[in-house]
Amino acid sequence: MLELAILGFLAEGPLPGHELRRRVSQLTGYTRPVSDGSLYPAINRLTRAGLIERRADPAAGAARYVLSLTAAGRADMLQRLRKPADHEITDFTRFYIVLTFLSHLPDVAEQHAVLRKRLEFLEEPASFFYDNERPLRAEEIADPYRRGMLLTARATSRAERTWLRETLGEEPPVFDTTCTDSDPYAPAAPAS
Repeated sequence: MLELAILGFLAEGPLPGHELRRRVSQLTGYTRPVSDGSLYPAINRLTRAGLIERRADPAAGAARYVLSLTAAGRADMLQRLRKPADHEITDFTRFYIVLTFLSHLPDVAEQHAVLRKRLEFLEEPASFFYDNERPLRAEEIADPYRRGMLLTARATSRAERTWLRETLGEEPPVFDTTCTDSDPYAPAAPAS
């Protein structure tokens, strides 16, 4: 995902290396700090692959350079956005990097296809904790911290699903308002 962040920021215009580092750190640093030991090797890989160009910036001083996206880099970035890997859809931080640059895809239908994959993932029953293969709900967990994890995940999942449906122009399914088993974090529906 570091490479996508680099390509995405450079798609917005050329940047000096230190500014690119700042932007990538601001985007991902709250969950996954970006070290020079990972950023600069990624820049070097992308440069060797012909996806970005590095040119000296004499106005900025010795050893300073400006990075820019090549045509091949733009094509690579667009392909990464069109067809994110499964783990880029299911991992919260990785998906948010995809989402950050999704507007670079020129076709709204392609953008929506990515959002639908995320929505499908969020609508699958899931939990951090299981009883055999059955996902446990927050109300079934005695430990207050584990319950807190599930309650937070439930709220986040609902908010994200609401936003995704609004963006896609879809109506929420009936189960969202009734809290049935289709909501992986919802309390069990009352028995009739």
